[in-house]
Amino acid sequence: MAVASGVRIGWPDVPEHVRAEVETILGDRVVQAVSQPGGFSPGTADRVRTAKGGRAFVKAVSPAQNERSVQLLRQEALVSAALPPGVPAPRLLGCFDDGEWIALVLQDVEGRHPVTPWHRTELDAVLATLGALAARTTPCPMPELPTVAGLLGNDLSGWERLAADTPGDLDPWAAARLPELVALGAAGVAALAGDTVAHTDIRADNLLVGPDGTVTVVDWPWACVGPAWLDTAMIMVNVNLFGGHDVDALLAEHAHPLGARPADLTALLAAMTGYFLDACRRPDPPGLPTVRAFQRAQGDATLRWLRTRLAAGL
Repeated sequence: MAVASGVRIGWPDVPEHVRAEVETILGDRVVQAVSQPGGFSPGTADRVRTAKGGRAFVKAVSPAQNERSVQLLRQEALVSAALPPGVPAPRLLGCFDDGEWIALVLQDVEGRHPVTPWHRTELDAVLATLGALAARTTPCPMPELPTVAGLLGNDLSGWERLAADTPGDLDPWAAARLPELVALGAAGVAALAGDTVAHTDIRADNLLVGPDGTVTVVDWPWACVGPAWLDTAMIMVNVNLFGGHDVDALLAEHAHPLGARPADLTALLAAMTGYFLDACRRPDPPGLPTVRAFQRAQGDATLRWLRTRLAAGL
């Protein structure tokens, strides 16, 4: 099973002047840094402890690892600073950016990623948290955020690119229905209007479950404005990937009450499938040798799910 995990540099690989600026933000000297698994950024992701016992979570990257990761970390800094109180996300303690290296210093949230394949008790806690997050951020309190269609519309038009340049290994069922899938994917993008803050990158590796069962949502560079049900729908892609749950029943229980129509969910699933199957055929991005395999695994799993929903008339 492909997992969301890349290859990172560590705290000692960060230049001395950047580490010194992080310590200035913390007001103390870092004496321990433990690299954290999960996610695809090639930069650092370390839980750090200071000489006086302070704790923080530090992320740092430069274009030498991946230029796009630098852009995403800058966007995450803006979003994290603007998230309203009460949102279950780490608090931004400070940011250093010298134009090349960027380092985010965030609250260190005690917890671990949910177990995959998903345990139902943790999944229930995540779904409750996503529902509460949607309620807390509707109407959107962050007017500077882009819309989902504006930020991700091109990515979610993958079926158009697959139809124009069809790979030889495309699933025969999909290859025979490309015009239908292009139209369905476009309908998925059109369904994404809304007035709620959406994380849009909800997976197990972007969630932390605390010792008391509370859930924290981390890694916010892709935040935008969309429908209240979007994050609930997106976590089901991850649940479906690992198996063991009736994802359609879960959508009916948790996404429909947030305003999702079955046809919109099917169209979004089509758009996401097109994205995964299109993106996975591109060359590996610099410093990210595992992301294409993970996209391919997600594409194959969502395509099977899409076929099931269409066969059921959903």
